[in-house]
Amino acid sequence: MALFLLFSAAATAFVHQTAHVGSTKTYSAPVDETVIGVQAPVGFWDPLGFSTTQPEGFERRRAVERKHGRIAMMAMLGCLVHNADIEFPGYLSLSQQLKFSDIPNGIYGITKVPAAGIAQILLFTGLIEMAWWPASKYDGDYDVGFFGAKFDGEKKTIKLNAEMANGRLAMLGIIGNMYAEVQTGQTLQEQLAAGNMIAF
Repeated sequence: MALFLLFSAAATAFVHQTAHVGSTKTYSAPVDETVIGVQAPVGFWDPLGFSTTQPEGFERRRAVERKHGRIAMMAMLGCLVHNADIEFPGYLSLSQQLKFSDIPNGIYGITKVPAAGIAQILLFTGLIEMAWWPASKYDGDYDVGFFGAKFDGEKKTIKLNAEMANGRLAMLGIIGNMYAEVQTGQTLQEQLAAGNMIAF
């Protein structure tokens, strides 16, 4: 759980900072958002027709999908890492003598995190959202590149499509994992060990 929290804060690390007033920084040409995420076999997926009935909201919906995908990718990574019993050493809360290793794996681990810890996480992510990487910046490009590498044109579109596809898969993966944990009472690791789930 601790690693999930760490990585969820880093989910936005792959996007650029908002330019400050008076900055002379230049950005590459924007990518056509109607092209991003349009991939085989489905193509342009809009079953409710929002792109035609509410075109003014399309950019925001795509930004929300991208953000949720990034968070879901970090959530899946955190789930896998925590289920492998990889945790921070030391204490999560000194006042409660609660170690990181005391937090159980799985969805119910969040119930063991002290309320003050949850409040700190919400405050920190809220500050990032409001001041550093605002949600109103719909393009999701915070000028940090892909692990430091920056791309333009077709290469950037390929990378953004990969991010969108991976994010969609991660959203399905994390919600499926949470549902399975609630239904079976077993964490991901326990489900795999018991043979209730076949990984591949």
